[in-house]
Amino acid sequence: MSRVLVVDDDPNMRDLLSFRLRKAGHRVITAESGAEALDIMETRGTPDVAVLDVTMPGMTGLELLPAMRSREGAAGMPAVFLSGRVGHADVEAGRALDATYLTKPFSAIALVNAVARATEETADAGW
Repeated sequence: MSRVLVVDDDPNMRDLLSFRLRKAGHRVITAESGAEALDIMETRGTPDVAVLDVTMPGMTGLELLPAMRSREGAAGMPAVFLSGRVGHADVEAGRALDATYLTKPFSAIALVNAVARATEETADAGW
């Protein structure tokens, strides 16, 4: 399956996302911040998809995704945003970055399906 990088500042949410995605057969690594996610990409390479919380201290998911995509070989990396922010402007900001935007609470099926759709063309071996 796919290599998924989950970035969320809430440890319970990271555990839940990791559990659901691993259960669906994905290889998952987690980060608690944008800085940690960028460090992981530096050492482990570009994931097939990133699952990003929008509201995080330091660097929001909306700020993190362009930083991730600016790395060599990551320009087309797909992403799924997860957020409790459900306003039209928030959703559009995520979609403007060419990412799927799921609102919390979300269903496990919606998450797994979003990751599957995002990685249909990008999955490869490794990680």
